[in-house]
Amino acid sequence: MKYHSPVLLKESVDALAIKEDGIYIDVTFGGGGHSREILNRLGASGRLFGFDQDPDALENIIEDARFTLIPENFRYIARFLRFHGVKKVDGILADLGVSSHQFDEAERGFSTRFDGDLDMRMNQKSKISAKEIISSYSEEKLAEILFLYGELRNSRNIAKTIVEKRQEEKIETSFQLKAALQQYLPNAVEHKILAQIFQAIRIEVNEELEVLKEFLLQTPNLLKEQGRLSVISYHSLEDRLVKRFIRTGLFIGEPEKDVFGNIEVPMQKVGKLIVPDAKEVKINNRARSAKLRIATLKK
Repeated sequence: MKYHSPVLLKESVDALAIKEDGIYIDVTFGGGGHSREILNRLGASGRLFGFDQDPDALENIIEDARFTLIPENFRYIARFLRFHGVKKVDGILADLGVSSHQFDEAERGFSTRFDGDLDMRMNQKSKISAKEIISSYSEEKLAEILFLYGELRNSRNIAKTIVEKRQEEKIETSFQLKAALQQYLPNAVEHKILAQIFQAIRIEVNEELEVLKEFLLQTPNLLKEQGRLSVISYHSLEDRLVKRFIRTGLFIGEPEKDVFGNIEVPMQKVGKLIVPDAKEVKINNRARSAKLRIATLKK
């Protein structure tokens, strides 16, 4: 089963400053690339837990006594670690976004390149798919998600067109959606605009930004002293949340100052933003928009 080559593999695992006897979490197991690298650096008493809600990821399970795969959404990280008797960990790695495998499976509906069912569910047990969103969301709600999650300035017009077209015939596949919105897809920027539209719908289907927020808020309580958080994001909406959480511990507003003018935040950044070099981008196109941010518990 084809999964993407792990992006920023060495850098993201280096960021964890792995101790041989430590406990680590890979919350986006996927093809297991990052997990294998972590296991390579762990000693006999080290432990690694992986999270992945996509049933396809179960086919990549690593046969290693030190490894446990938890088939759940990482928004529930603390709950399932407690179930396994783990309260504190030495490091957490997250490689956000959609895997190449999910993009390359036409029937999953993630890709603009293939004609597939409008699904886009990372967990195929989830109730709502892209098809339901396109067929049932109000014009106002569609415009909102296209603007907020796709950052499309003409979101209102696109939403209006979707509602008009679905009254003429059902929009159930990727290419039907593409055909319905052809007027907004001039050749020069067709791929870019389509990618923004699909991104917006996918984020809504999987509640990606809410999941990320819930996950990040749990990390300070899960990390041991000097524990590390290593997060790779692929678009500005994710990266903004990660950057802001590391800086302030919040997603909106500013932290309160004490009487001395100091602010109390749970995390502190480690090093500078890391992006792939030209060589990695040439080998792996998926790496072109990747950004790695590293944090540790504030002393």
